[in-house]
Amino acid sequence: MVVHPPSPTGGRRVTVDAQILGLAYGPRDVVEFLRRADLDEDAIDLDDQRLIEWRGGGPDVGPQGQ
Repeated sequence: MVVHPPSPTGGRRVTVDAQILGLAYGPRDVVEFLRRADLDEDAIDLDDQRLIEWRGGGPDVGPQGQ
């Protein structure tokens, strides 16, 4: 999964294998995308680089890079 840099209008595009899953407006949205992919929500580690590639900042970076 790739979480792309924050957009100036809000949200971060989330893709898997170049397929757009949607926009994440915070870490909970990223967890929801992973849950929909049948991952156990309790086992999700947003810092796991094998699972998520954060571009433009990690889970603590929101819209407009804040």
